[in-house]
Amino acid sequence: MNAMRNLGLFSRLLIASCTFWLAACSGGGSAPGAANTAAGCTAGDTSGCGSVIVALTDAEGDFTSYTVDVLSISLARADGSQIEMLPQSVRADFAQLTALSELISSATVAPGNFVGGRIRIDYSDAEIYVEAGGEIVAADVYDGDGTLLTAATPDSVVDVEITLPERDQLIVTRGRTALLSIDFDLTASHVVDTTTSPVSVVAQPYLVAEVQPVDEKEIRVRGALLDVDLDAGTYDIRLRPWLHRFGDFGVLTVNTHDTTEYEIDDTVYVGADGLTALADKPRGTLTVAFGTLNLANRSFTADIVHAGDGIGGDRFSAVLGNIVSRNGDQLVMKGAVAIRRDRRAHFHRTVIVNIGPDTRVTRVGDSATDYDKDDLSVGQRTMVFGQFANPTVDNSDRFGPDIALVLDATQGKARMLVTSLLGTVNRVLPGQIDVRLRAIDRLSVSLFDFSGTGMSANLDADPADYEIATSTLALDSIDSLNTLEVLRPVRALGFVTAFGEAPPDFTGRTLIGPRDLPAVLGVGWGVQGTALPFSVMSAESLVINLDPNEIGVRHHMLIGDRLIDLFDLPASPSLTQSGPPRVYGIWEPGHVELFKDFADFVDELAVRLSETDRARSLSAYGRYSEGENSLTANKIVVHMLPADSP
Repeated sequence: MNAMRNLGLFSRLLIASCTFWLAACSGGGSAPGAANTAAGCTAGDTSGCGSVIVALTDAEGDFTSYTVDVLSISLARADGSQIEMLPQSVRADFAQLTALSELISSATVAPGNFVGGRIRIDYSDAEIYVEAGGEIVAADVYDGDGTLLTAATPDSVVDVEITLPERDQLIVTRGRTALLSIDFDLTASHVVDTTTSPVSVVAQPYLVAEVQPVDEKEIRVRGALLDVDLDAGTYDIRLRPWLHRFGDFGVLTVNTHDTTEYEIDDTVYVGADGLTALADKPRGTLTVAFGTLNLANRSFTADIVHAGDGIGGDRFSAVLGNIVSRNGDQLVMKGAVAIRRDRRAHFHRTVIVNIGPDTRVTRVGDSATDYDKDDLSVGQRTMVFGQFANPTVDNSDRFGPDIALVLDATQGKARMLVTSLLGTVNRVLPGQIDVRLRAIDRLSVSLFDFSGTGMSANLDADPADYEIATSTLALDSIDSLNTLEVLRPVRALGFVTAFGEAPPDFTGRTLIGPRDLPAVLGVGWGVQGTALPFSVMSAESLVINLDPNEIGVRHHMLIGDRLIDLFDLPASPSLTQSGPPRVYGIWEPGHVELFKDFADFVDELAVRLSETDRARSLSAYGRYSEGENSLTANKIVVHMLPADSP
């Protein structure tokens, strides 16, 4: 792990066909006012209203926890009037939102166009952790001027201004639902220094917000049950996002289908039987659904529904994380979220979980198979339900000793979740690939102890040669198998083999080879920037200037787990336009210009550089061709320093 890195090198591809950017500014400012009335759209008559739903997500990065309080999300009309989308603050861990999006509010809104707004983020009680020195450690976060944000001071509140391009405004119409998806792009706006104690993080947050997102992330919807319509195959909830047990963030209808899988209390159902069982639960029962959002009509359809005792923090407390070691019936989980009914959820560096013969075990997406405690093995991402044996342990001192929380799940249950692996291919065999394992979900493989995973000690899973069974992959995965290459990166999604039964060590359900893994290029030109960031600027391509007198310490490209120094390539790579959707942005403090056309983007860059503006950094996302030494970019962001900057 590099001591100093720009996390933009580790971000995933997140592109929108209709995008606006949010540029960070200092804390403070007036509270938003209400501006939500129109003919036929009042508190007593909503027939003329539309609605807006808001989702939060994040690009993939190296934070094991990035928990902050979102105090406000306000939207502004052209006349300056505003509406508030959050009735109360939302506490969210954005590190948990890299593989999915979470719907956080639904509001009835008068029709019209929204041209901007503001998001307010509070760092005073943040829980921010990274990996350093083989451990999970807490970090302090500073703004670009060196002011500590993670402290209870007025400086801990950061306002992020929203500015929408005129042609890409958020449009609300009568009887229809509009979507605002906010990506808190941690990876592109943070620098981590692991050489300091504590670890320091410099944050200059900007966010990408999408009104027509094309990223096919799973959607998570949490809320309290209101009613069930068996004929329509739907149920209504009062939204309570993240792990909020109380509050009202708006009403949402959840659609279901014939194969929706339900886990209600201790029973698994499929289809109409599950919806009938949900109808028998009392009003106010907590629910969580995972599924997809239809972008045409903004309707949500659940593929998986959990309710009652299937929700942590109700009758059971719960822990969500990865098993890093197992000794008999004792599991150790790292980077875990503890969910309780008597206090808010907390991130914990280490949680010990005790299981037993009566621990009930299920696996998401597989309601027909019986599982037991022996199926819980090292690496598996799991949600475990039970009672805390030492409930007084909390996170009051993030920098204090790592005192493990203990969960007694001997009379509880565990739900195995889809687990993500990242590694480098060693061999491709019939029905199997062997990889050098680099990371499991957000944790580096060095945190895991695979003792006991094999049928004998010499068959324990070996992270240097980790065996992934591929024979169960669907036929549509054959193309992915054919793209796998030795010494090239691969991502596998699936489930860990039962404890003591390896090899194989893992059953892959989805494989993503190097041709499908996004490439992320990051370049820095130093604190003062440069007026000569490119050796070639044309309507067809940009070529990074790698002159040692101009380039800074960052000049890398990441593909999967493969980090490439641009100086190790035959020449500096070219950046070219991809097919739609695509977006290219020029950012400076307080302002951003977006372009859908590459040539227009390059023209504006040339104008700014000719006016003595300087380029400080660049991030580009897309697909890299080794043969052409070219990155076909869906997204490019250039950070500029105005001519009058110090």
